[in-house]
Amino acid sequence: MSVQPAGTDLNPPPEHQPVTNWPAPAAEDRALRRRLPLFDRIKYLLLLGLIYLVLAWSFMAQFQVGFPEAANQVAFANPWLWVLAGLEVVRQVHFLISEHWAGYHRFWTKFVFGATDRWYRRRFNDWTRFRIARIGKVLLWLVVLALVLGAIYQESPLTALFRAPVAFLTALPLVLQLAFGFFFVMIQFIGLFWFLSRGGIDTYFPEDIKTRFTDVWGQDHVVARVKENIVYLENPEAIEEKGGYVPGGILLWGPPGTGKTLMAEAVAGETGKPYVFVDPGAFINMFMGVGVLKVKSLFRKLRKLALRYGGVIVFFDEADSLGNRGASAQGGNGVPGRSTPAPWAHTGCNGFAHLSEPTRELLAREALGHDLAEPAPDTGRRSQVMMGGMGMGGGGAGTLQALLTELSGLKKPRGLINRYVRRALGMRPKPPPKYRIMVMMATNMPEALDEALLRPGRIDRIYKVGYPSKAGRIRTYDGYLAKVPHALTPEQVDKLATITPYATGATIKDTVNEALITAFRDGREVITWSDMMRAKQAKELGPSEDVEYIERERHAVAVHEACHAVIAYQTRKHLEIDIATIEKGSTYLGMVASIPPEDQFTRWRTEYESDILVSVASLAGERLFFGGDNSSGVSGDLESATSIATYMEAHWGMGSTVSSFAASRRLEVGAPSGKAGKDDEADRLELRHALADRIEEKLVGLLEEADRLLTHHRGQVLGLAAALERHKTLAGEDVVAVLEGRQGPIIDGRGYGDPGFLHALERYHEAAAAAHHAHAPLRAELPKPPTPLPPLEPPDFGEQFAPSESIWAHPAGSPDAVAMAPEERGGP
Repeated sequence: MSVQPAGTDLNPPPEHQPVTNWPAPAAEDRALRRRLPLFDRIKYLLLLGLIYLVLAWSFMAQFQVGFPEAANQVAFANPWLWVLAGLEVVRQVHFLISEHWAGYHRFWTKFVFGATDRWYRRRFNDWTRFRIARIGKVLLWLVVLALVLGAIYQESPLTALFRAPVAFLTALPLVLQLAFGFFFVMIQFIGLFWFLSRGGIDTYFPEDIKTRFTDVWGQDHVVARVKENIVYLENPEAIEEKGGYVPGGILLWGPPGTGKTLMAEAVAGETGKPYVFVDPGAFINMFMGVGVLKVKSLFRKLRKLALRYGGVIVFFDEADSLGNRGASAQGGNGVPGRSTPAPWAHTGCNGFAHLSEPTRELLAREALGHDLAEPAPDTGRRSQVMMGGMGMGGGGAGTLQALLTELSGLKKPRGLINRYVRRALGMRPKPPPKYRIMVMMATNMPEALDEALLRPGRIDRIYKVGYPSKAGRIRTYDGYLAKVPHALTPEQVDKLATITPYATGATIKDTVNEALITAFRDGREVITWSDMMRAKQAKELGPSEDVEYIERERHAVAVHEACHAVIAYQTRKHLEIDIATIEKGSTYLGMVASIPPEDQFTRWRTEYESDILVSVASLAGERLFFGGDNSSGVSGDLESATSIATYMEAHWGMGSTVSSFAASRRLEVGAPSGKAGKDDEADRLELRHALADRIEEKLVGLLEEADRLLTHHRGQVLGLAAALERHKTLAGEDVVAVLEGRQGPIIDGRGYGDPGFLHALERYHEAAAAAHHAHAPLRAELPKPPTPLPPLEPPDFGEQFAPSESIWAHPAGSPDAVAMAPEERGGP
C-alpha cells in the first residue's frame, strides 16, 4: 500500500497529465512530407556522376584522347544518363514541394500512390510483395549494369552484359593472384584466432563419468532439488505438453570445497549425458574478441552434442570470472581497496579466531574497504555487498554479452542451406530444433554475477551449497574414513563433526589425509584420535614457527591468551573453546579459537556483547596484570570489538538508540536528539560524532565488566597461563579441565587450583611483571603444579564390617577439601 505524500493531488489538471507515446501517424496521414537530409537528396545524382566519370575514363583509355573530348563523347553517346539524372531531379523537386505544400502532398499520397498501394495490398500478401520488390530492384540494377557495360564495350547493352563473364575469365589469373594474397592473409588471422579459441573446454562422454549422487555427501537437500531438474531433462515432454518449459540453468553458490563441481559431475553421471567442463580461465585472452569466438564455438559444440545424445550438461566453474561486467558497470566501488589491515593480519594476538564464523565474515567485509554499509541478510539468492571484478568483466569485452545471447537470444534458424538457400528460393527457413542443454554454474561470489545472467530463462534455479550440517559432516567423515584404516569410534566421529562446524567436504578429505600422513610419520598404519587432532591443528593453525619467546614475553603472551579464554569460559555460552596456543604462527603470537556446539542461524545482543567481552579481555587483562601497561598485540582485538559495537549501535538495534545509522545517513535526518540544520556537512559530522560517542560508551562499559570478571577470576587466569607456558598448546577440553580443576584428556588440571600453587604463581607473576617494567631477564622459575593423589579406595571389610562412606570424605577445612572447592577450581 503506497502512502500519498502530503500536499499532492490525486487528480492532477490536464496540463500535468502524463503524455502517452502514441504510435507515429502513417505517411498518408501527415500534413507534410518529412524533410530529407542533404545526402539523401543527392546520393543518386552522385552515383550517376560516378558512372559518368567511369565511362569517360574508359573512353580515354581506349582512344587515347583528353578528358574534355572524352567527356563530350560520353555525354552525347549515352543519353540515358541524362534521362536518369533528369528523373532524379524531378523526383527531388516533387519531394521538396511535398515538404512545403500540404495539399500537394495529400493529393499524391492519398489519391495517386495511396490508391496504387491499396490495390497492391489487396492482391498480394506481405511476403509476395517483398519478393516482387526484391526482384524489381535486381532487374533495375541489371539494366543499369548493362547500360554501363554497353557504353564501355561500344556494343548493345544486352551483348555487353553477356560479354562480362568472358572478360572476367580473361582476367581470372590476375584476379586469382589477388584473391590468393587476400585469402592467405585472412587465413593467417582466421587460423590464429581459431587456435586461440581452442582449449579450456573439456568434454566427457557418458562412459567416462563414474560419479553418482551417492558420492555427494553432506548436501542431501541440494541433491534432492537438483534431481528435479534431471527429471525434466530426461522427460521434457512431461512439462512442455502442459504449457511449461524445462528449467535450463542452475547456479550453485557457496563457499569453496562444498561439492559444487562434484554435484555437476553427478548430474552428468546420473543422466548419461555428455558433460562439458568449462575452465574458469578459458575466456581470459590476450586479444579482444577471442572470448566471443570461444562462446560461439562452445555453444555450437553443445548443440551438436544435444542433438546426438538427446541432451548435454555444460558446467561453468568459478562463473564469476566470466559472468560479471565489473563493479563500474554495476555501481560498485571497483576493486576494493583496504584502508585498514585485515583483523587477522596483525602480528600479535589473533583477534579474529575467538569469534564465530558469521562475525568473522562480517569483519572481513568491513576490512576489505567497504564503508559503514548495513550488512545484508543472507536471503539465499544475492547479497547487497558488491565486490565486482575487473572493469571490463572477467571474460573481456563482449564475452558476457555473447554468453547472454547464446543462453536466451533469438532462436535463429541453423544451417547454411536452411538460412540462405531456402530464403533465396522464397521458402521460409525451418525453425531450429529444441536443444536440451542444461547449463550449470558454480561460484563462491554470487554478488559478482551480472543481473542479466541470473534472470529466469537463463538461470532458473539458484541453490546454495553451504557448509554441511552436523549430520552431513558425520556422513562425510564416515565416507572418507571408510577409505583408510582407522580406529575411531562413532562417538569420536560425532565429536569430530562437532568441533569442525565449518568443515567442507574438501577440508574433511584433506584432514583425513593429513591424519593418515601423521600416522605414517609415527610409524603406524592406522589413524587414531590423536592423529585427527594433530591434523586438525596443523590445517587450522598451520605449522608453528620454530621461535622461542624470552621468558617475560612468553609469560605476557600466556596471560593475554588466558584472559581471552577465561572470559570466554565465564560469559560465552554460544561458543566453546576449541584450542588455545601461545606458539607463534606466521601472523599471530598466540590465539584462542572457539567453535559453536550446535548449528545456529540467528545471533543475539547478549552473544555479541560476550564476543566484545572476549575481545577486550586482552586489554583489560594486560592492564590488570602489568600495572596499567598494555602491548600492541591488542590491536586486532580492539578492531574486532569496535567493528561489532559499531554494527550493534548503528544497524542492529542493540545499542542505546533504535534508529539506523544507514537510514539516517541516506535520508539525511541527522543524529538522534540532534538539531535539524541546513548544513548537510555539519549534520553528517554530528551524526558520526553521536555514533562514535555511543560506541565508545559501550566499549568502555564492557571493558570495565571484563576487568571486574578478570579480577574475580585472577587465579584461573594465572593457572591457565601457567598451563600454556608449560604445554604451549591446549585443546579446548584441556582448557576447561584446567579452569575447572579436573582431569582432562591430556592435561591433569586438578593441581592448578591448589592454593599453594596459586600463591607460587603470584610470586612468579610479580617477578615477570618486574622484569617487564625493568626490561630485564626473568630470573624466577615457572612453578610446577602439584601432582594430586589418586582417589582413595575404601578397603573391603565385608558387608558386616563395612564402614560408613563419610569417614572416607575429606574432613571439612582440610587442604584437599579447600583445593576442590568450586570457587577455587574455576566453576562458573
